Amino acid sequence: MLFRFLKSGYENVKKALAKTGSLIGEKLASLFKGKIDEAALEQLEQLLYEADLGAHYARQLTEQIRQTLKKDPATPSEQLIQQLRETLLKDLQVDSINDQAEIKIGNPHVILVVGVNGNGKTTSIAKLAYRYKENGKKVLIGAADTFRAAAVEQLETWADRLQVDIVKGHSKSDPAAVVFDTLAAAKARNADIVLIDTAGRLHTKAPLMQELEKMRRICNKIDQQAPHETLLVLDATTGQNAIDQAHTFHKFTPLTGLILTKLDGTAKGGIVLAIHQKLNLPVRFIGVGEGLEDLQPFEPKAFIDALFASREAS
Repeated sequence: MLFRFLKSGYENVKKALAKTGSLIGEKLASLFKGKIDEAALEQLEQLLYEADLGAHYARQLTEQIRQTLKKDPATPSEQLIQQLRETLLKDLQVDSINDQAEIKIGNPHVILVVGVNGNGKTTSIAKLAYRYKENGKKVLIGAADTFRAAAVEQLETWADRLQVDIVKGHSKSDPAAVVFDTLAAAKARNADIVLIDTAGRLHTKAPLMQELEKMRRICNKIDQQAPHETLLVLDATTGQNAIDQAHTFHKFTPLTGLILTKLDGTAKGGIVLAIHQKLNLPVRFIGVGEGLEDLQPFEPKAFIDALFASREAS
């Protein structure tokens, strides 16, 4: 059964992006009510920058509007806003993995989850486990962040709550050994999905990245296509710093997609667009709340609609 981005999902995203929607949707409508001169275009660029789209992207989008107005100074404001929406939506389009097709890539389908501690990595794994289980998949969690005992304990608590299997190692044990045991258990138990937690010590880049590479090699020995996905968890509230983190991880371990958490806690939801523009990686899931069901599959159109929604239209 395919994951479906239902109306309730859109409403959750719209609610989460209320602050950004107020910044972009409402201020944009207000800005474009008046005369759209050079001063207004400078305000537009500032508005987009404040929403965390990044300086370069904000200039690029503003320049497109400027060129439209040069060709036809009488272009209606509604048409200009629609142009912005269409450009952002087009820029967000990238080949993404179909949730049903991905399950068939491997047996089991192995997802390596990486990210800096504090970004919501462990909780995101629990939410993914919940989502896959709700869709009828047998899930196994590998607690390979052996550097941090609290991470293993947290995952074990989640696994008990969700009633999914977990494989763990002793504190400070070799994470790659945990990965090996996890995949062996997954084969023996006929698991559909394997979610592997990893350590997030970005401040010690070289050892961490070497550790990640070793974990990838172990996956590959057991299944030449594994890991089938490597998802980076980023905290939306960190803004442009999230892009720096993504660059570092992507440099050392090839990423296939992103999980963006805490979108409900920032007025800068435009970071989704900025990250995509910089890295050209699909945003696979977005966190729009604390509940297990609040990790939503990312759907570009629903995201842009929520981004441009105003309170008056709610």
